[in-house]
Amino acid sequence: MNATFGQFIRTKRTTLQQAGQGYSVRGLASRLGIQPSYISKVEREEVAPPSEATIHKIAQELGENPDVLLALAGKVSEDLRQVILKRPVLFAELIRQLKDAPDHAVLRIVREVRDGNW
Repeated sequence: MNATFGQFIRTKRTTLQQAGQGYSVRGLASRLGIQPSYISKVEREEVAPPSEATIHKIAQELGENPDVLLALAGKVSEDLRQVILKRPVLFAELIRQLKDAPDHAVLRIVREVRDGNW
């Protein structure tokens, strides 16, 4: 994924708009309860990405995973931040070790932890 946050939002919104789903800048802004000019500035990257709460709203409205949008915005969700802060050295090492691992290996680790098979 090489798109920036603003580019990704614009692409997703315009794709939905072209599908006739009412996703103009004004329509999206209205559903989010924010100014259309702000959405436009975010898409053109004239302002920094919005807060975590607003990113969650955008993700829900566009049918996207909020963690993906947060990552594109250069942010980490507050719940993940709290987990990392409890054991920063261990999580930093884990992430560094997994950064080049193939997806199937990371998924296997996630399943093992989730299922308690470790």
